[in-house]
Amino acid sequence: MVLTFSREPEKLEQVAADVGGSAVADPAEAVSSAEVVVFSVPWRVIDEALEQAGSLEGKIVIDTTNQFGGDGWIDFEGETAAQHNAARMPGARYTKSFNTLTAGFQAEAAERQGDERVVQWVCGDDPEARAIVCGLIDEAGYVAVDLGGTATCQVMEAPRRPGAVYGEEYRAADAQAVVEAVRGGSEIPPTPSYS
Repeated sequence: MVLTFSREPEKLEQVAADVGGSAVADPAEAVSSAEVVVFSVPWRVIDEALEQAGSLEGKIVIDTTNQFGGDGWIDFEGETAAQHNAARMPGARYTKSFNTLTAGFQAEAAERQGDERVVQWVCGDDPEARAIVCGLIDEAGYVAVDLGGTATCQVMEAPRRPGAVYGEEYRAADAQAVVEAVRGGSEIPPTPSYS
């Protein structure tokens, strides 16, 4: 695992060491040899990060970003944030995932077993890329749930609100009803609660 793109190189090196990876100062160098690129930066620096990353042609991209700007949540009026970002990454095999839960919660939840494993939602317009990302999610200790294409994934995007999975914990037993609702164009069931 290679980490890159940080305004604090020492912190990046420490995080890389903590996860058993390495840090590279040049994002284009890191991206050039990668098969999968996890794109996890604040919304306001996406353009800068993309410029430094260079070509994403043929790379599977896992976009973890959420559309929060200086004045709060950004509404793309008829377009999902995933569609918006996919268009900014021409040639990439774009997916969106790991964006609905906080990093701290995800770190804790990755240790769970059995029926208590937590869902990570996935969307993207490349079915093979989604399948690969679902495999990576399973390896990371979560349950992968494929919501389909970028046009219908608004339930997994900010802000936290009724009728969305963003900011909410889900487990496999409750996920299929969400998938069916999204694919059927209807409202998702009420958010489950777990003791």
